[in-house]
Amino acid sequence: MSGVVVRTAVAADRAAWEPLWQAYLLFYGRKDLPADVTEMTWSRIIDPVSNVFTRLAVVDGKVRGFATCILHPRTWAIEPACYLEDLYVDEATRGKGLGRALIDDLIAMGRRDGWTNLYWHTETTNATARRLYDRYDKADGFVRYRLPLKG
Repeated sequence: MSGVVVRTAVAADRAAWEPLWQAYLLFYGRKDLPADVTEMTWSRIIDPVSNVFTRLAVVDGKVRGFATCILHPRTWAIEPACYLEDLYVDEATRGKGLGRALIDDLIAMGRRDGWTNLYWHTETTNATARRLYDRYDKADGFVRYRLPLKG
């Protein structure tokens, strides 16, 4: 999609980001996420010393998608890795290259800043996202284990 601008989220973007965030949560069946978690997520996103950051895909001045990442140290390298935790593009603009623009932007940032890698995961049933992701690389075959430790 021509005219896509990818940029870092700032405090003034909250009103544009939140409907996309809520749609993302609904997509993953998380309509019950407490408001204080959303509040903390946003505060981390805009905190300049936080390892959490969000890049926004903007088309014609309107925020249409986001990629939220966590930059973290590694035990197998000196340089950090970047975990792409959340990627969402609003339904009206899906299939127009915004997801690709967000990932390409992160790849460029990582090359510029010396990250060892960019990685993410998705549900095996998320065929639309997997078609995009498979253009970058094939799934690595790791199996995720997730142990709930709270409530």
